[in-house]
Amino acid sequence: MDASNALLMTLGAASLLISWIILLTVSWKEDYAWGLFSLLLPPVGYFYGLFQWNKAGQALWVAILGWVLIILSW
Repeated sequence: MDASNALLMTLGAASLLISWIILLTVSWKEDYAWGLFSLLLPPVGYFYGLFQWNKAGQALWVAILGWVLIILSW
């Protein structure tokens, strides 16, 4: 793996982690159940973000950026 590919992969994984943390804070503020589901089942948290786009849109954009960086690293 090239150094640039490793950097893109690391930045992508870091942005996915940051998006999950943002999504956790937004969902915990909304409702205890959504926060718990987002903590235990991260894909369910992202579905919450799709349904509550006005509140969790920032987390979804950061996750999209992370996936783009990971895909570019291959």
